[in-house]
Amino acid sequence: MNDSLSDRVAELHRQAFIVDAHFDLPLDVAMRRERGETRVIETSYIKDFRSGGVDLLVGAMFIHDYFLPEMGLRKALDQISHLHDEFEESPGQLRLCRSVEEARAAKKTGEVGLFLSLEGADPLQNDLRLLRIFYELGVRAVGLVWSRRNYVADGAFFAPVAEGRKGGLTPFGVKLVEKAEELGMVIDLSHINDEGFSDVMEIATHPVVVSHSNCRSLADTKRNLTDEQIAAVAENGGVIGMNSVNMFVDPDKKEAVVADLIDHVDHVVNICGIDHVGIGFDICNGFTDFLQLEEPLPAYDIISSHRQLPVFTGGLVARGYSDKEIKAILGGNFLRVYEQVIG
Repeated sequence: MNDSLSDRVAELHRQAFIVDAHFDLPLDVAMRRERGETRVIETSYIKDFRSGGVDLLVGAMFIHDYFLPEMGLRKALDQISHLHDEFEESPGQLRLCRSVEEARAAKKTGEVGLFLSLEGADPLQNDLRLLRIFYELGVRAVGLVWSRRNYVADGAFFAPVAEGRKGGLTPFGVKLVEKAEELGMVIDLSHINDEGFSDVMEIATHPVVVSHSNCRSLADTKRNLTDEQIAAVAENGGVIGMNSVNMFVDPDKKEAVVADLIDHVDHVVNICGIDHVGIGFDICNGFTDFLQLEEPLPAYDIISSHRQLPVFTGGLVARGYSDKEIKAILGGNFLRVYEQVIG
């Protein structure tokens, strides 16, 4: 990146409110703290967040199959507890936010804001009352499913597998969507199957997000969205976060690059305009999965650290996007939805 481009990118990051709509920070913090580490965010993450100019992260609470169903609730609550220990040990670094106003206030004080999200409603099992408890604990987004079945709906598998009859939203799932909207929680449709996606779009009255999914026409996996689904999210007023994991960008390339990721940005923009695309990089190469339940996915992060965010921004500049459009992609679009739904 030459000096002129570097200066422009730095100025864009200074002006923008940068949002990464999906990062599995709570799980990694919990696993490492359970093995004796402390100040995990301060020692392993905060410098990368600041180098990339990140203002707000959505920390997704993921629960491994190994703990489900019996320990799902406990593991989700443990992740929140571990985060609070981190806040106490490293004050002034990361702030749990319950509104956009609080996120903006965190930016003014030099802190990185954090919204919490459930990556799959598995910890609730079929008890709708628990949703309010998570709301009161600061959870502001609900990913209805991960790539598996729960009481809400069926998930979209990463690759074809042998499965029985697929379903859409269950009656409990319908109630959950309605209750989440009533509380002011964002519905996240990443990981849901096509049938469930259609069901949600029929009943949602607020904008939804698809926090970390790309375009199926460019990378053929059920985890990505069809052109029709992209258009439906836009019609709903929602936003799609671009995922930097190579298998969702271009699985046929041995080494996909940032330009390939920006092809997905272009595709969304060509379908529905600039107002419905953001970033949800799903960075995970740096995580240590202590459980090692299965063989690693054949994947790597094209954006492997938040400190590489300027490379993505530089790619948007090179592709011809205006400063206003880039600031919308970097966070303005997600912030608009959060203000509408969360407040």
